[in-house]
Amino acid sequence: MNLLRLGIPKGSLEANTVELFKRAGWKISYNERSYFPAVDDDELACYLIRAQEMARYVEDGTLDLGLTGRDWVVENDADVIVVQDLVYSKASRQQARWVLAVREDSPVRNIEDLQGKRISTELVNFTRRYFKDRDIDVHVEFSWGATEAKVVEGLVDAVVEVTETGSTLRANKLKIIHELMKTNTQLIANKEAWNDPWKRRKIEQISLLLRGSFMAMTKVGLKMNVSKENLGRTILLLPSITAPTVAELYKTEWFAVDTIVDKDVVRELVPLLREAGAEGIIEYPLNKVL
Repeated sequence: MNLLRLGIPKGSLEANTVELFKRAGWKISYNERSYFPAVDDDELACYLIRAQEMARYVEDGTLDLGLTGRDWVVENDADVIVVQDLVYSKASRQQARWVLAVREDSPVRNIEDLQGKRISTELVNFTRRYFKDRDIDVHVEFSWGATEAKVVEGLVDAVVEVTETGSTLRANKLKIIHELMKTNTQLIANKEAWNDPWKRRKIEQISLLLRGSFMAMTKVGLKMNVSKENLGRTILLLPSITAPTVAELYKTEWFAVDTIVDKDVVRELVPLLREAGAEGIIEYPLNKVL
């Protein structure tokens, strides 16, 4: 039987990934002690793998497909197929950034000022290449965690750390002096798997439905009833993917209007729709937008 080996990132991306697959149509279940989640698809075998290691296992063929950060693909210099980019976070829609940070009272103002200095980071290989390419001699050491604390305590001169808003760095009295890379979640495939006709079709199926699931995370559906006299000004207010769906209600001069909008506009939009004459407004969640 054909089987596709799928890597699910263990850690910060884990819950979001499982929820994304659920929206896409796959139920993945596991307990905290298991590294082999069950999935309701006989053509899939799932493995829980740390995001930092995912690209390496996909590259060497241990896995056919996996989700991990672009940063870890770059860190491992992995030769893989990037099937799809995803940018999702509970905190924001921003891409995460790997930045260079120093103490607020540090005399360091730019990356050139770090010549001969010590930097701590999880992203060791990329950071070394980054400074070498700019002919800046620095000592880069691996951090096992609590990276910000190392520069606060004076153990190192700077840190390369990942952030979305910078709030954690500011809370630790650090200042960002340089951005090295933006990163986001990527769906990556092994090259041999991508060239296998059956596996490629399966990968493309997963990619399509994940894309639709991801799109749906930021949108909702709106339904409402609108009288004929108010229809024109109501339609003018409504964003949509192409155009709102408008259907005449049976034996009346009223219409049912249905559309899809971004979640972040609903709280401003609904009061305007009420003022324009819309009634019976219903907001509903979406699983996929394709």
